[in-house]
Amino acid sequence: ASSPEALRDAAKKCGFKNISHVVAVNRKISAFRSSNKVKEVIGVGHAEVPGMDREQRLRQWVETYSDAILRVCFLYLSDRAQAQDALQDTLIKAWKHMGNIERMGIQNEKAWLMKIAINTCKDYRRTSWFRHVDRSRALEDLPPQMMCVEPEDRAITGAVMELPDKYKQVVLLYYFQGLTQRETAQALGLTPSAVVRRLRAAEARLRQALMGGEADEE
Repeated sequence: ASSPEALRDAAKKCGFKNISHVVAVNRKISAFRSSNKVKEVIGVGHAEVPGMDREQRLRQWVETYSDAILRVCFLYLSDRAQAQDALQDTLIKAWKHMGNIERMGIQNEKAWLMKIAINTCKDYRRTSWFRHVDRSRALEDLPPQMMCVEPEDRAITGAVMELPDKYKQVVLLYYFQGLTQRETAQALGLTPSAVVRRLRAAEARLRQALMGGEADEE
C-alpha cells in the first residue's frame, strides 16, 4: 500500500539508522575538517556564533543530522558516492553560513540544513554525471545496514526515488524527515497549501506505481 501510514512506516524502516554505529562522529568530523574544500572555507573569516563554538555546533550537526542528510541525498540522487559528496558539501555550506542562524533568526536548524541539502542535490542533478546513474540498481548497491528490511518497504522507497523532483522533495522532508507541512514549505520556498497539494499528488503517483491506480496532477 502507499497510504500516508505506509509511507511513514517505510521511511522509519529505511532510515539509515545504523550509520552512526558504523562511522563514528569523530571520524566524520576529522574527515570533514581535513578535506581540501573545508580547508578553503575555514580559512575565511566568519561572524562569531554567540553561545556556541563553531566547531561545537558543527559536531552537534554531524552527530544529530548527518545520517538524515545522507538519507535525503541518497534518495534524491540515487547514488551512494554522490550522496556522500552532497552530505559533505551541505555541511561545508552550512559551516560557511553558520552566522545566518542568528542573523536571520532561524529557529529550526534541521529544516535549514535540509534546505541546503535539497539545493545541493539540485545542483548535482544539473551535472552530466546524473544522466548515467542507474537508479534501478541504487538500492541493491547499498550496504546491508542502509537497506530496508521488508520488500514492501523497499518497493515504496524505490517508488519515491522515481518521483518527479517536486513531489520527491515534499515526500522526503515530510515523511522521511518528519518536518511539519509548514517547515517543509519553508525549506522548499513553498506555501503550506502547495505542500499539501504536492503530497496528495505524490501519494496518488505512488499508488499508481505500486498498485496500478490512477495518479492526479497537482
